[in-house]
Amino acid sequence: MSKSIDEIRQEFLNFFHSKAHQIIASSSLVPNNDPTLLFTNAGMNQFKDVFLGIDNRSYRRATTSQRCVRAGGKHNDLENVGYTTRHHTFFEMLGNFSFGDYFKYDAIRFAWELLTSKQWFNLPQEKLWVTVYATDYESYNIWTNDIGVPLNRIIRIGDNKGIAYNSDNFWQMSETGPCGPCSEIFYDHGNHLLGGPPGSIDNDGDRYIEIWNLVFMQFNRQSDGTMLNLPKPSVDNGMGLERIAAVLQNVDSNYDIDLFKKLLDAVALVTGTNNINSKSLRVIADHIRSCAFIISDGVVPSNEGRGYVLRRIIRRAIRHGNMLGTNNTFFYKLVAPLIEVMGSVASNLKVQRSIVEQILRTEEEQFNRTLKRGLTLLDEELAKLNPGDSLKGETAFRLYDTYGFPLDFTLDICRERNLDVDQTGFKSSIEAQRKRARESRNFRDYYSNLLPLEEISYFLGYEQLKHQSRVIAIFHNGHPVDIICNGEEAIIVLKETPFYSEMGGQVGDQGELKAASGSFEVIDTQKYGNTIGHLGKMSYGEIRIGMNITAQVNEIRRQSICLNHSATHLLHAALRQVLGPHVQQKSSLVKDKYLRFDFFHSKAMKLEQIRQVETIVNKYIRRNISIKTEILTLEEACKKGAIALFNDKYDKYVRMLSMGDFSKELCGGTHTSRTGDIGLFMITKESGTAANIRRIEAVTGEEAIILFHQQNNLLNQVTQLIKSDNQTIVNKVRTLQEHSRQLETYINKLTNKYAIQQVLSISHNVRNIKGIKVLVTQLDNVESKVLRIMVDHLKNKLGSAIIVLATMIAGRIDLITGVTKDLTDRIKASDIILHIAQQVGGKGGGRADIAQASGGKNTHTLATALASVEAIILNNF
Repeated sequence: MSKSIDEIRQEFLNFFHSKAHQIIASSSLVPNNDPTLLFTNAGMNQFKDVFLGIDNRSYRRATTSQRCVRAGGKHNDLENVGYTTRHHTFFEMLGNFSFGDYFKYDAIRFAWELLTSKQWFNLPQEKLWVTVYATDYESYNIWTNDIGVPLNRIIRIGDNKGIAYNSDNFWQMSETGPCGPCSEIFYDHGNHLLGGPPGSIDNDGDRYIEIWNLVFMQFNRQSDGTMLNLPKPSVDNGMGLERIAAVLQNVDSNYDIDLFKKLLDAVALVTGTNNINSKSLRVIADHIRSCAFIISDGVVPSNEGRGYVLRRIIRRAIRHGNMLGTNNTFFYKLVAPLIEVMGSVASNLKVQRSIVEQILRTEEEQFNRTLKRGLTLLDEELAKLNPGDSLKGETAFRLYDTYGFPLDFTLDICRERNLDVDQTGFKSSIEAQRKRARESRNFRDYYSNLLPLEEISYFLGYEQLKHQSRVIAIFHNGHPVDIICNGEEAIIVLKETPFYSEMGGQVGDQGELKAASGSFEVIDTQKYGNTIGHLGKMSYGEIRIGMNITAQVNEIRRQSICLNHSATHLLHAALRQVLGPHVQQKSSLVKDKYLRFDFFHSKAMKLEQIRQVETIVNKYIRRNISIKTEILTLEEACKKGAIALFNDKYDKYVRMLSMGDFSKELCGGTHTSRTGDIGLFMITKESGTAANIRRIEAVTGEEAIILFHQQNNLLNQVTQLIKSDNQTIVNKVRTLQEHSRQLETYINKLTNKYAIQQVLSISHNVRNIKGIKVLVTQLDNVESKVLRIMVDHLKNKLGSAIIVLATMIAGRIDLITGVTKDLTDRIKASDIILHIAQQVGGKGGGRADIAQASGGKNTHTLATALASVEAIILNNF
């Protein structure tokens, strides 16, 4: 009996756990503090800093089943999904890692044991092929001498891309840095499939499939291409779960494994198709996995970055649904069956189900409104082409820019019709657009490459706000210096510091670094790797490297920040209680004056919900609960009910912050000791920042008291103005509103009567120009609202006419032009108004039948401008 995908995943983890590997949970699909990646695309991403030597873990061996997405950037499999048997946008990468512990021998031995041992995967050895880098004799000898793989099934792969070390069997993180040879293991599915062994000219077939890549990081590549030996060679091994499942379940395609069979059935059901072999079913089944998990990890559809990639995938799935014949929203209905087939892997997705469904449904409904129009344009353009022709790049860009068609969406359609797309032209158009929107490099990014990342700063600020420390580095104008003098700005690095660096939404501390020879004002604190930098300016004197200093945090400001941070945790818990467990923190900002909290929720909160949340938070403040912190393993913390932010990176040991049983979260920030210290919590604003993202702003402590007094003072002022009191103010305001409405109605009637009188008084000024009734006249001190009413009455009275009215109020010229609809095909009101407005220095516009302008200051040219209307009419009739 073949193993299920759940069993395969667990068996892999169990095997490496038996080999002393720490089992580490999958990190978020959103890489933590890594702007070089759109999405987590490999198991090693969460260990990148460990491999670079700037992060230390309590373990030297690890194993994971990492959720990955490859749909943008360097690793982009999107266009292949649905057209091959093994490409996916979302997949799980089974990985085992050694951080300076074991190397090639054990990595190869472990892999062979897991794959071939009867106790584990029990694959026939004769079905396995191996590749090694051409000059990696160590790995070659291990495979031949120690493992005993026949020479005819070991293939050396050299520099097949024209550059040294640029090979399918040589891995590198980037242009420089850790790199090394790799050894790939292939499985032979059998001669009933086409394709040759790796390294052959027909190696792209489906017969020989790579199932495992063993990466041996042993070099540090320099900018000049020099390869230096790493002091601690490491191992980064990755095996696609879906690929090994296909092997172990004895099927030729990833889409035939148990997980996808169930998903494909669900897709067929919601789309109403009977064509179970359609590639569109495979596309949709793949895409619901990536879309649902990306959203559950905090990304929402947008027009840039990760949100744009998400939107591309959603829209590609929608189009394939349309190709299957469905015209109704369907994609969101696949979240529930996805949760069922993914099991424990979908624990966070299960909590986020309602918000994920809402986002997918909203996105599909929005796209359907533009899809038909875009397809009509594309069909018109494609009808002009012959098979083998190329669609213009500017057309592909217009489809993208106006109708939201991603390039691969257009490529898909063109490929089905044997047409190409001018991708160079498209990229030129989109790059021009992106260049305009590109943001300048910020201060923090600039310095992140300059600070001494090998230096470790120790944070002592949980226990103390004042500490005697030593200066270990100084940076001035982007360069390391030995001394900083009076008035100069700099970044100072200390060995130990009580200053909290900006992190987790909490702003950095401010304060003073004081030496015997001078004082440095700290205006911000930032963290760069393991280095904490104090940003500021010398107030007087000088500070040198090696000096002993007193680091003093601004205590009042820190305390206010602590109140707001603790209140943020209470707010999060209260929101989940009132709105539901789908509420998940999107981002936060904790400052001394206020707090801001962004979270997933599909609609604006009602006033009673806001008040309910406010009441709950203040209730737990009054209970004066002790705020406790514990250092636990991530697994222990989660078992205790702690909320972990899934786009954050956690080590084996984490800091859990508890406020009784009401709130438990993983948090590295600073907090007050009891909830009662917060004093008072007041929500100042609830708003939306993006689709399905809501924002709450609030104040606590003294700021809340100040706000309370301000609001109370305003209330007292209003009661005095309307001669009321706190008990009767609402009824009094309603009475005033009703009286105001009555007055407005009366004024409108008077205004209408006045307009009619004005119409009667100027009707005799109507002229006949080429058989057209024309009325051009100037009035004094007539409001623009009255002018609009007059034009409507004149149109009804004259039947067919061109009307131009002008008025001057306090030296300002207002204009209005009306053209009856029977004449707008020959002359437009908007053209007339622009012609006149330019002459009097005003601005305006409008429609073909009505247009207005205001702000004219050239009163001496008004008469001439009005007289010029006759020439415009004569030119058009």
